[in-house]
Amino acid sequence: MTSVSTHVLDTSAGRPARGVAVTLAVRAGSGAPWVPHGTSETDADGRCKDLPDPPQGTSHVRLEFATEPYLTRQSTDHRSRAEDQQDAPRTRDSGAFFPEVAIVFAVEPGEHYHVPLLLNPFGYSVYRGS
Repeated sequence: MTSVSTHVLDTSAGRPARGVAVTLAVRAGSGAPWVPHGTSETDADGRCKDLPDPPQGTSHVRLEFATEPYLTRQSTDHRSRAEDQQDAPRTRDSGAFFPEVAIVFAVEPGEHYHVPLLLNPFGYSVYRGS
C-alpha cells in the first residue's frame, strides 16, 4: 500500500504551523484527471496524521495547502516585527504572498511518501522526508 504524510513548519517563526488545511488528490497517469481523495488539517505539531492512503493504480499525488488563512492569522505578529526592521519587505494586505501551495509528486506502489512544507510569508520549499 502507498501512503502519504506531511507536516508544515513556519520557518519565519521557527515552529509548526497549526491549522493549515490540506487536500490530497490523486490521478492514475499523467493525462488522467485529478480526483479529490481526502482532506486534513495540521495539528499543534504541524502534522496531518489522518490523510487517507492513495488507492491502487495511483501514479501521482497532489497535496494542496491552504496557506492564506494561516499566514493571515500570523501576519499581525510578523508585520509588527518586520516594521521594526528598516529593510524588511512589507507584508501584503492578506498576509499571504502565496495564498496556496500545490505540490505534485510521482508515487510507486508500496512506498511511503513524507512531503514536508517549509513555509514563510515570502517563500516555501518542500522535500521528500522519511
